[in-house]
Amino acid sequence: MRWHGSGQVSLSGELLRLAGDADAAFLQLAEVWGAQGERHPSTLPAAVLRKTGYLRSFPHQATFAVGLEPDRISGFAEDPDQDPRPFLGPADEILTPAACYHLYPAHEGEALAEPLYLTTVNTCYRREREYVPLRRQWSFTMREIVCVGTAEETAQFARQTSEAVTLLFELAGLDVSWEHATDPFFEPEQNPAFLMQKLSPVKREATYGDLAISSVNLHHEHFGEAFGITRDGKDAHTACVAFGLERWLAAILGTHGEDPASWPDLRALAAEVTAKWPLS
Repeated sequence: MRWHGSGQVSLSGELLRLAGDADAAFLQLAEVWGAQGERHPSTLPAAVLRKTGYLRSFPHQATFAVGLEPDRISGFAEDPDQDPRPFLGPADEILTPAACYHLYPAHEGEALAEPLYLTTVNTCYRREREYVPLRRQWSFTMREIVCVGTAEETAQFARQTSEAVTLLFELAGLDVSWEHATDPFFEPEQNPAFLMQKLSPVKREATYGDLAISSVNLHHEHFGEAFGITRDGKDAHTACVAFGLERWLAAILGTHGEDPASWPDLRALAAEVTAKWPLS
């Protein structure tokens, strides 16, 4: 593992293999639902994130992707050590803050006759006050499994997938507990989403010590309404289960040490979990 001062990490060798095994284990859980895999870019249009309310609730975490204005490139190239800001073009794109944000605009306007299950993985970016290797990073890897359907279908998905993830924790020997979470909203006392989350918690985090390594989120009709996705003629509900790969590595190293021989076989353990499906 190589730590970069910008809050990012490079992986190789056995630790990279473990990260691959973790993602393969999460994919096995996605396959139980018949989830369709999708791959999306590393940026999202700022207009899309405005539509979701992300830029109102989490502007402090956003990283804009900008380039040099074509007619100013030569002026900047004359002295590339100068402040680039006067030469930059419009900030129309944002580095992905959460993998699932790509899925809802990708299915905009769809009328579903049955629940839709999707999975995707992406490198995500969130600005933080401080960075800690594997635990809190500017860029990190997120695997998500998403259900788009009715309120009942998304609630069942969230419940059963939570049970599956809990069993995977137990088999892997990780001491993890589920807690209701409140996201770090910008100016929370003025944010209606923060107040709603306090009154009716819609997010549960699986925490290893003080570290959230997975989460289960019920979005109700928020994304269905924003992107015109319907289920049986009504705004679709959505739910997602998210896994932070680097944070899983931190939990495994914290529990089992740095010797690869002591690490759990996550692929095999996920197979045990799926063999017992459904859990309730």
